[in-house]
Amino acid sequence: MAARLGAVAGVAGVGADARPSASLRATTLALLAAVPGLPLALSTVMPASAALPAGIALAGAGALLAAAASSVREPKPLPSRSFAEELAAAAPPATSPYDLFAGLVTLHDARGLVTAVHGRDRADMLAWMRDPLGRGYLDQIHVSDRIGFLAAIDRLRQGGARETVDIRIDRPRIEANAEQFMHMRVEMTAMTAQDGSLVAVVAQSRDISEEALLRSETARKAAEAESANDAKTRFLAAVSHELRTPLNAILGFSDILTGEYFGKLENDRQREYVALIHQSGSHLLSVVNTMLDVSKIEAGRYELLTEPFAVADSVRTCEQMLGLQAREKGIKLTSRVPRAIGEVVADQRAIQQILINLVGNAIKFTDRGGIVTMDAAREGRDLLLTVSDTGIGIPADKLALIGQPFMQVQNEYTRKYEGTGLGLSLVKGLVALHGGAFVIQSKPGEGTVITIRVPADGAGIAHENDLHAAGASTVDFPPRLAMDMETVYQPSGDGKDRTDERARQKTA
Repeated sequence: MAARLGAVAGVAGVGADARPSASLRATTLALLAAVPGLPLALSTVMPASAALPAGIALAGAGALLAAAASSVREPKPLPSRSFAEELAAAAPPATSPYDLFAGLVTLHDARGLVTAVHGRDRADMLAWMRDPLGRGYLDQIHVSDRIGFLAAIDRLRQGGARETVDIRIDRPRIEANAEQFMHMRVEMTAMTAQDGSLVAVVAQSRDISEEALLRSETARKAAEAESANDAKTRFLAAVSHELRTPLNAILGFSDILTGEYFGKLENDRQREYVALIHQSGSHLLSVVNTMLDVSKIEAGRYELLTEPFAVADSVRTCEQMLGLQAREKGIKLTSRVPRAIGEVVADQRAIQQILINLVGNAIKFTDRGGIVTMDAAREGRDLLLTVSDTGIGIPADKLALIGQPFMQVQNEYTRKYEGTGLGLSLVKGLVALHGGAFVIQSKPGEGTVITIRVPADGAGIAHENDLHAAGASTVDFPPRLAMDMETVYQPSGDGKDRTDERARQKTA
């Protein structure tokens, strides 16, 4: 009671925020002053024995009323807050921005030691990793990868801004059949001071085990394919060499029988059979020689003997060799070689082989009454050889397959044309050895145009030889057709040659 009265009266020691209003305090002080005065005033109208307790009772009642009034206070209004303050109060506890990054984010000092660990996948990675703090992260890296990791840190220390390195981290807590190391890609960013010195390194490590597995599988399959290709090349070379010996005997003895050096044959049927033996042996020898040439080109052992020679002579030789075959099939074989084309520097045997294979294919796939044309021209420093025909043509979806060894447009069940599919493959290889280009254009039912472009001065051959001398890889065989080089020379509309030798090119 005394404390409450003191509070109402506003005495010292009571907080200012607990004091009542001024009017209430004045009323309370008046009642306290009336405690001795009321009994005296009442004693004037009643006996003193009754006035004293009555006055004290009235004063006490007034004091109680004043105390009760002081306890009833108006609530103090709360201070108002802004929207930003309300939003900040409702936000979750602050976290490091590095915890939002994928993978494991580690902070390293200038020596590469880990000072903090963050990252969105931190819990998953720390489940199988040892403690990465300090040297823990470095000690878990595969021994052969630590040098690369420390070298990247050193480059950042010397002023680099960012580095990326692939490492393998040991996994001690794994299943028995799982991989021992986890493949990680670490992307490091340098944090520098104002003077450019390295303060810290932020490293983000992510799991690339699937990518590493794909790379390993691709390398394994490439090695297997290369091994199989080498085995196939060795097989072709071995078989070809083994076939040439008996073929020489067959051809030699069939020549002797045909010449009737050791006696006359009894009838024409025997002479016919001997001629067929010689013809079949010659064809098989041609196939064997082609296989040997293909094997040499694939192995990078085909040697070109360059010399200057007249292009017209090679074209004429090809026309003489295949003219009889064309006439027997009812096909017209023509050639157009300008007089000013002169000589070129190349392997004459290879150029003639190219023309023979191209013209032979054109005759084989052209029906009776068709036309096969050989054209030669000079365009700048290049020699252009074009063989066009009016044959069956090649579908567009099969053009990419042309030139692969043992590949023909029609399959082995439906084709009606003989051959091994090595002709264009050999042509591509020989053209590539000359540093040239092979372009083919065709439409089914209309014909085919094949254009060979080789340097006329032999510069492409010298370049290839320099590459082999420097230890470079062999020529890609068969070479791939460059899409941007595929062009067709259009003939003049009136059928007459125009100012450029390019007008001499014939389109089937």
